[in-house]
Amino acid sequence: MKKIYKFFYKPIQSKNFIVAAAIGSEAMREFKKYSLNLWLKYCKANNIGLLVFDEYIIPKTDAKWKSATWQKHLFGKYILDNIKGIENICLLDLDILINPYAPNIFNFLEKNKISVISHLKNLPYINSENLIRRKIAFNRHHFYTKRYPLDSSLTMSNKQVFNFHGFKDPGNYFCFGVFMFNLKKYANFIHNTYYSYKTKVKSLTAGNEPFINYEVLTKCKVKWLDYKFQAYWLYEMVEKYPFLYEFKNKKNYLIKKCIEASLKENYFLHFAGTWYDADHWKMRGIFEDKKSNNLFKDFLKFKNKKLKNKAHKHRIMPKGKSVIKKI
Repeated sequence: MKKIYKFFYKPIQSKNFIVAAAIGSEAMREFKKYSLNLWLKYCKANNIGLLVFDEYIIPKTDAKWKSATWQKHLFGKYILDNIKGIENICLLDLDILINPYAPNIFNFLEKNKISVISHLKNLPYINSENLIRRKIAFNRHHFYTKRYPLDSSLTMSNKQVFNFHGFKDPGNYFCFGVFMFNLKKYANFIHNTYYSYKTKVKSLTAGNEPFINYEVLTKCKVKWLDYKFQAYWLYEMVEKYPFLYEFKNKKNYLIKKCIEASLKENYFLHFAGTWYDADHWKMRGIFEDKKSNNLFKDFLKFKNKKLKNKAHKHRIMPKGKSVIKKI
């Protein structure tokens, strides 16, 4: 049988693996160039394996083939049946950058639950009536192209999204970019969802996301992880760095520093989408500045340090400044 995967990191005695798909030479090239270095640092720091599929499990020539995102439904069972020593996996999209100093995501795994991150609830931003998505639509329309619609599926409510696909609203929504589960418990279930729908399904996302959401949220126990494990760059950018829209498709030092600042506050940063902002992950040198990294590591230590909170006798001012007494 043809080998359709590669081990990028295989630590001793680790049963937890990050699993991704880099199918095709372009996807593999981009993965190695932009994501891999950060992923490897994270995996090595937390004793996590890294396995990447570089071929489809069901080839395009097969009548049952579905798009690349649907292939991820099959990974768990394939690993369970063909690769020894792996018990738990976290499926990740390639366009995710990882903070190498982030906590081990598998520490938050509950084997009887599927672990995902909500992009509807418990966000660190006000999101009433999809306010964040309205902001994204407005900025894209204003800065990218007037052809970008202000009224589109982007601003649909959760109920409208599920109704469009013929489902009742299960009350929440996750992005399939980060999806963690125990193989023995859920691999077969997720595998079977691939065959539960027609080869060509009508979808707003041109993929599988509303379908896997409905299957998981209505039939499985779910563990909702912290937003930090899948911070959305679209949300981060529109809420914290809206001035970046002015750069359109240009990648520069300022965008890089904003990405690093966002990563320092989060664990995994997902650049989902197809517009200019979604391409910002394709930037080399993220978290490679030793001075900046050392400062960040020092802050992580300082953050948990117990302080005396003692007032100083004299007010400390910048050098060259004098304190002028108010009359």
